[in-house]
Amino acid sequence: MLSSVLLFVLNAFVAVAAAAAASDYHEQLLLRPLPQDTLLASFNFRSNESQAAFEQQNFRYVPRSLGQILQHAHTQELHLRFSVGRWDAENWGQRPWQGSREGGTGVELWAWIEADTEEQAFARWLTLTNALSGLFCASLNFIDATKTIRPVMAFSPEGDHRNAPNLHLLHGTLPHEVVCTENLTPFLKLLPCKGKAGISSLLDGHKLFDASFQTMAIDVRPVCGLDDGKCSLEMEQSVDMVLDIARSKRPRDNPIPRPLPVDQIECDTSKGYNAHDTCFPLNKGTEPGWSLEEVFGKPLRGSCPLIDQGEELGSVCLNTPPERIVEVKTTGEFGETRLSSDTLRCYRLPVGADLDLVLPEQKMTTGLVRPDPQLFAARSINGHGQERGSTQAIIKNPSTTESVEFVYLESLPWFMKPYLHTLRAKVSTSDESPIRETYYRPALDRQRGTHLELRLVIPPASTLTLTYEFEKAILRYTEYPPDANRGFDVAPAVLRILSPQAADKKGIYIRTTSLLLPLPTPDFSMPYNVIILTSTVMALGFGNIFNLLVRRFVGADEVPATGGLKNVLQAKIAGVKAKLGRP
Repeated sequence: MLSSVLLFVLNAFVAVAAAAAASDYHEQLLLRPLPQDTLLASFNFRSNESQAAFEQQNFRYVPRSLGQILQHAHTQELHLRFSVGRWDAENWGQRPWQGSREGGTGVELWAWIEADTEEQAFARWLTLTNALSGLFCASLNFIDATKTIRPVMAFSPEGDHRNAPNLHLLHGTLPHEVVCTENLTPFLKLLPCKGKAGISSLLDGHKLFDASFQTMAIDVRPVCGLDDGKCSLEMEQSVDMVLDIARSKRPRDNPIPRPLPVDQIECDTSKGYNAHDTCFPLNKGTEPGWSLEEVFGKPLRGSCPLIDQGEELGSVCLNTPPERIVEVKTTGEFGETRLSSDTLRCYRLPVGADLDLVLPEQKMTTGLVRPDPQLFAARSINGHGQERGSTQAIIKNPSTTESVEFVYLESLPWFMKPYLHTLRAKVSTSDESPIRETYYRPALDRQRGTHLELRLVIPPASTLTLTYEFEKAILRYTEYPPDANRGFDVAPAVLRILSPQAADKKGIYIRTTSLLLPLPTPDFSMPYNVIILTSTVMALGFGNIFNLLVRRFVGADEVPATGGLKNVLQAKIAGVKAKLGRP
């Protein structure tokens, strides 16, 4: 029941946001408390640019820096993701935006490129990755042929591509990429208000990258109206992060958490070991208090001037039970709108004034609404040794009435070579094979990676176990990174749910965590030892042979009496004594 209520609330929120997107620029912030004293903050920014103005390079809301890259690379639709951390589906429930704005660990990029041939599409793909690498200060230029695949079932275009028949889909990942503030700064520069006003003023690198989970998404797609047929270019930027409330409220000048003195802690006196010097903190059973300024480090800097102030739905929405007390602190005029039986509260930001939402500590009688995802997925590497291994993916269907059909996509590096004949898919409640369709493209050494896509069906209340074995390749010593003993990152698997829930063009996605693959690693100190030893031997041998060839050997009695260093020194000393008048 709670799941259906929250789904209704989210659908209403998305529908109202989509209706508001008819204006040129729209932004929205959704705050949703999660279990274990955490908070989900979902930022969404949406801009619209006329297709005719975009083709004439008359940029207004879509930044020129990104628009010219898309035009030069002939990119019709773009999806870029920066992600850090892991979404805890067991405790947090369904992913924000149903996983459509979430990426795998590191950097993930896929795009539809217009080209006549596959070779031309790949050349334009390299142009796109190199340009985006410089724009976002990321290592996207390392997405080469070995890290690029062409999915056939996992992705479908979100935009309306009416006049672009020759489209090629390319997908690349960098699971080892470290996402940091250098990527957030160019992300904010693409926004009209650039983090100075509106909900983007809350985005701070210290808070964003201190979150348990965070993902930044950029989506560009063409959108055509159903009535007039006019097309526009829609650019959507999203930031989703899960903040630990207690950790975020800690002041910046006190980064190390220090326990309070015993006399300042409310102790649970029912414990048998309770004493004057021993304390177990008392669980009050209350929701923690927090405010925007405490969690994000600063208040919300008013409304962005480009937003249509006539919109009924506010820019900040809070999804909490109706009994939750919410205080608004501001010096300007604001508006409040309540939807879905007061579960969703939206606030219109004041113009030119700060706004802060304060939720005091409160004991709740209504629990948090947490919808379960349609699937739970986990993946791991099994086996031991430096030659072979195996991969195991466990996928659970929590529904007791409906089967789930989904696509399972894996993009493996070329040095991880799976044996397709060892692929096994087993369902806990049935002996029938769940595999309906298979697409497999094997890897070529140092040319391309492995591409595996499966369309599977999992029955209700069942667990699907997918396993296969693989072989580890031996790399050249120049192909190892500086931290070779740490292992090599393998991109997460992508699951796209096809049924039973009818999804829009964005789709419903689930991504597993990345894998850490240990490979046979040589002792890199040996080449240096060999170089030093060889250089020493050559220096000694060359020096001795050179002396034997060049030096002239004579007897002591053959040396002239007037010559030699000794006689020269004695003559110099005698000359000095004669000048001084000494005998």
